Amino acid sequence: MNPADVTQLAPAVSTDVSLLSLFWHAHWVVKSIMLGLLGCSVWVWAIAIDKLLLFSRTKRAMDRFEQAFWSGESIDELYRALSAKPTHSMAACFVAAMREWKRSFESHSRSFAGLQMRIEKVMNVSIAREVERLERRLLVLATVGSAGPFVGLFGTVWGIMSSFQSIAASKNTSLAVVAPGIAEALFATAIGLIAAIPATIFYNKFTSEVNRQTQRLEGFADEFSAILSRQIDERT
Repeated sequence: MNPADVTQLAPAVSTDVSLLSLFWHAHWVVKSIMLGLLGCSVWVWAIAIDKLLLFSRTKRAMDRFEQAFWSGESIDELYRALSAKPTHSMAACFVAAMREWKRSFESHSRSFAGLQMRIEKVMNVSIAREVERLERRLLVLATVGSAGPFVGLFGTVWGIMSSFQSIAASKNTSLAVVAPGIAEALFATAIGLIAAIPATIFYNKFTSEVNRQTQRLEGFADEFSAILSRQIDERT
């Protein structure tokens, strides 16, 4: 038989390597991995947008509070204004310290021993709560950023194994047969990188932002603690 006739009789091999076709023809295990990684990618971007808005709001709130605190307004008036509504960030630290300060004086106790330590402790607790609020869901970004490429690589390995099994069954090693299966497998790694790269970038950025805002809170706590310490010395 003429080799040209054999070529004509051989079954046509699909050479469609579009992204949708690669996903559709992939093994069900690889499909599951791809869908999971795509879901993680969407989750990463949702967290990133939420965190960008949160850090922006927190920074503006800190700026407004510091402007009011250092404007010369009475701290008692500022405390009454802030204690009547839920507060976060620097305002929450201020309210916690002032609340402990008020309790000590409303008890009509003449002893101020330990007051400075109690004020510093409640401010540290308030800062810890704020840091926990800022760091919420950052672990998801770290997990996706570190595990995403490996999950995608697992899908690639599985896809290549499945592709080689199909090649062995068909006994055809032409590039037209090999290329689609390899491309399907590598597509899983690509999706893993698509999920992992933004997650790693956002995690590093947000971790830096948390550290920056934590240092700002701790700086205010030290300054306010010094102010209250001077007032305690004047009253003793």
